[in-house]
Amino acid sequence: MLKPFIFKANDIRGVTEGSEPEWDEAGAYALGGAFVEVFELAGQSVVLGRDMRLSGPRMSAAFVEAVLDAGVDVVDVGLASTDELWFASGRLGLPGVMFTASHNPGKYNGIKFCHPGARPIAPQELVTIAELASAGRGAPRAEVRGARSENDVLGAYAEHLHALVDLTGIRALRVVADAGNGMAGHTLPAVFPGGADAPPVEIIGLYTDPDGSFPNHPANPLEPQNLVDAQAAVREHGADLALVFDGDADRCFIIDERGEVVNPSAVTALIASQELARHPGSAIVVNNITSRSVAEVVEEEGGTTVVTKVGHTFVKAAMAEHDAVFGGEHSAHYYFREFWGADTGMLAALHVMAVAGRSEGPLSALVSDFARYAASGEINSTIEDPGAAIDAVAAAFEGRGEPDRVDGLTINGPDWWINVRRSNTEPLLRLNVEARSEEQMAALRDEALAVIRG
Repeated sequence: MLKPFIFKANDIRGVTEGSEPEWDEAGAYALGGAFVEVFELAGQSVVLGRDMRLSGPRMSAAFVEAVLDAGVDVVDVGLASTDELWFASGRLGLPGVMFTASHNPGKYNGIKFCHPGARPIAPQELVTIAELASAGRGAPRAEVRGARSENDVLGAYAEHLHALVDLTGIRALRVVADAGNGMAGHTLPAVFPGGADAPPVEIIGLYTDPDGSFPNHPANPLEPQNLVDAQAAVREHGADLALVFDGDADRCFIIDERGEVVNPSAVTALIASQELARHPGSAIVVNNITSRSVAEVVEEEGGTTVVTKVGHTFVKAAMAEHDAVFGGEHSAHYYFREFWGADTGMLAALHVMAVAGRSEGPLSALVSDFARYAASGEINSTIEDPGAAIDAVAAAFEGRGEPDRVDGLTINGPDWWINVRRSNTEPLLRLNVEARSEEQMAALRDEALAVIRG
């Protein structure tokens, strides 16, 4: 079974638990055959991982059976974060399959695909996989069945991250890390093993036992209520900062020493500034709901800004096309040329710690220059007719700014902008607003929400 709406813009996500699943083991098997056919993998190998979701073992096993039946070998890295799977694809030079539903609730599961070297799948390839799997027209059964092997890449993943960011010589840091019972609980001990030779970073872990039922809070740091525990822990322990990861740990939100959330655009600008110092004149990729402060910082540092649609496949494609050194999204996805152009929350966290550890001042002071505008954050609305709502916003703001339809609708004013777009992964309409002052932002936000929600 494969309900058509599980196929999103960048990946696959749908309910696998309960009385009304949206895809099941038979659907996973069909997807495995379709994946082999579309990627033309006959006689080759793939690398596969899964997160801690309860349906992960059975769903990934069904997919693997189809791949093996088609004569393709499977290198199984087992439990992994998504960026660990990207690492495996890059290190081994194999196409990758990651079973995860990222920040969605525990009853969901999904799949992210990549080409060798963690290169993104094209949107049309995902459409073709959906068509073939839904029609049961995957790769034919091979005369010689593929072989499955296991490869634990966690240690090599941690070594690679530390090779990219040098934490030696930094001052001692106390860092709260909220894994949300997701895969950061799996990767943190490898990246921060402790001991005499380890960086001087004390990790105060929250919810570090991987558990697909998410017993403490949803692993979705985009929702403010899921940041509260880490904010409280920073204040309680007098920590220098906190890291809050999503379920598959490819995203990381940063909280400063006051317990205040650092806007992901400010983190993007901070890391972009560091990367441009090492690679002058390079390109930085953002999307059209990233703060204007990022483009301003990039220009000041002598780099160029490339704007793309929201979503990891679009950003990865732009990273490759422009040989960009770094990319950042409002959702706390951070992409690095030295990580095969893929997104990794843990590497972004190391970059922030490196900057904080070489500064005598607090993190809040370090990022203050990168937070030049007031932002609404992402505001979601469940709307029956999203297209009509977007058109209504366009009409309400007509003549007040320059509109574009690159990703939903963006209205660009002289010192403000608003964007309203459909979610790539959920049945929601998302609003983002930015302006020079808090008052101006609030007025634009409230006006747009009134139009959207009728």
